[in-house]
Amino acid sequence: MRNPHDIIIRPVITEQSMMEAAYGKYTFEVDRRASKTEIRQAVEVLFDVKVTGVNTINLRGKERRVGAGRKGMTSARKKAIITIDTDPAAETYQTAGGKTSTRSKKYKTSIEEFGFGQ
Repeated sequence: MRNPHDIIIRPVITEQSMMEAAYGKYTFEVDRRASKTEIRQAVEVLFDVKVTGVNTINLRGKERRVGAGRKGMTSARKKAIITIDTDPAAETYQTAGGKTSTRSKKYKTSIEEFGFGQ
């Protein structure tokens, strides 16, 4: 696996992403070559959360004017909308003696490092 810091570039902080963060959806700009599996593993390692879904969007570069009549391009990028588990249920399993045992989940339910406090 590649370094998680190379996969996750920065959070995308917009009005829409702030509203979705209340529902456990966080938006990040990611490396253009990263797959959904790599993005999932990087977020789980960096923020210690359980990822339930990854949606990616490839954004093309736009044409912009640079100076007097010249045209240039903005860089292309990739965004990932990460859905995390906000309500971890306790895990129930049978032990060797036939007893039922429960184990609570050991991961966070929000990403505080995203750029705002909930």
